[in-house]
Formats: sequence, structure tokens, C-alpha cells
Amino acid sequence: MPQYVLAGIDGSPESTAAARWAAGEAVRRGLPLRLVHAQTWLDDIHADAGQPADVRGLTLRMLADAREEVRAAHPALEVGAELVGGGDPVDVLVEAAAGAELLVVGSRGLGGFAGLVVGSVGLALAGRSEAPTVLVRSAGAQDGPHPEGAAVVVGVDTRSPSPEVLEFAFREAARRGLVLRAVHGWTPPPVWGYAGGIAPQVEADQFRAVEAELLDEALVGWREKYPEVTVLQDCRIAGGAQAVVDTAADAALVVVGRRRRRHRVGLHLGPVAHAVLHHAQAPVVVVPHD
Repeated sequence: MPQYVLAGIDGSPESTAAARWAAGEAVRRGLPLRLVHAQTWLDDIHADAGQPADVRGLTLRMLADAREEVRAAHPALEVGAELVGGGDPVDVLVEAAAGAELLVVGSRGLGGFAGLVVGSVGLALAGRSEAPTVLVRSAGAQDGPHPEGAAVVVGVDTRSPSPEVLEFAFREAARRGLVLRAVHGWTPPPVWGYAGGIAPQVEADQFRAVEAELLDEALVGWREKYPEVTVLQDCRIAGGAQAVVDTAADAALVVVGRRRRRHRVGLHLGPVAHAVLHHAQAPVVVVPHD
């Protein structure tokens, strides 16, 4: 069974927000929090050659400060902090997360569709970690009660709904006492002819009914398992990622899935998870599934 919530920190505002968010999750789950900094040569990048710095000492101080800040907000929470080196930071954090219920890291970003601004480490962790991985932006992290109207948003692939993803989303909505918004984006097939690429309205309505029924079927068993969770179904004409991002502006948490890949070569995130990580402002959790 998972034994802790893990937060990777590096002293940035985003990682500080991630540590705070992870602390709240650890309290909610009744688990200890583990703060880890993966030390690399980049820790020396800002050192003044004329005034050599005790980089290890500064890093340990950063970890201690983060631990004290978290404990000040949650005095009863068990918090550990450690410096881990000797390898690629992604490898270090993936290994450290082997026994974690959640891996939480910070993610910088400007939002919108203007640019792709999630860091490579965050993307690599989301694509490789066996633990569900949460990317938190400082602007999107809520340290305290959820605002009115907040919901847990989950992207649903109606053709192949993942039990792991839906279980995680329903459990988190129940744990938070929030509405679950199940989102499915779909695109009608084009009709070629004089109006090539445009589906007639009558056919679009037929497709809409079919897609809504598929979404309903994907959720049936989960509604029964979590009767306390209010579910809002959102089935719309849009790409999968756009549908999720458009509904996630005020979300407490966004849940997407990614298929496990046993090899380390190539992309490990599907297009929907990749796009949502770049553009959603709320914390995004990527749940690995078979």
C-alpha cells in the first residue's frame, strides 16, 4: 500500500506551491509528506565563482525552510525532507515515488493556448511515474477550502474508459465533497461534397446523442459505487484536450490518464494529457493505466 505523498521541490515559487498543495493532500489522506530535492550540477548554476557558495548547505536550508513552512500550516502532519543526488532528477524522483500515493511537482506556465510552457522534468515525470503525478502551478494552487462552484474534472475516453482514471476521479470527488464533471470531447466525421468538411445539423444531432449515451454508459458502474458523488456529464463537439481545458477554469483538480509504456524511448504522454498539462491552470493529475 502507498505510504506517503511525495513532493519534489527546488526552491521555486511553483515548487513551494506544490509542497503546500501536497501537504493538504497528505492531511486529507492521513499520510505523511515526504519532500525531496534531486540535486544536480544545475544547483551550481547561479554560484559566484569569486565567492564559492556552500551549495549543499543552501539546498539543505531550502529543504528545512520548506519543511518548517508546511509544518507551520499543518502542525500534526508528519513531514520528512531529504536531499537525493547521484543521478538524473527524473530517475531520482521516479524511484522515490515508487511507494507514494501521489507525486506532486511544480509547473510553471502562462495558460491559454499561446505557448507550451510546462518544463521537461514535469512532463517526463508525468510520463514515467507509476504513481499518479500532479503538476501544480502557483497561480492555480488552492491552499485552503475549495471555492464555491469548484469541481473535479475528468476527461473520459468513451471508446476505452479507464477504470483506474475513473476510480481516481470519483474517489477524489468523494474525498473533497465536490461535484465530478465528466467531460468527453468528440468531433463529427466530415461529409464530403459541395460543403466538404461540414456535417449536416441532423447528423450532428444524431452523433451527439450517440456520444452522450456512450458517456453515460462509461459512468454507470461508478455512479453506483460512489452514490454520494454528484456527476455532471459534459459531452461536447471539441477535441478531447480542448473540451477538458474549457471546463477546467474553476476546477479544484483535473484528472487525465496516460497509458503505461514499458520502454523509455519515445513519447509517454498521449496528446490529450500533454495538451491539458500545458494549458490547464488548475492542478492536473496524470493517472497511469494499462
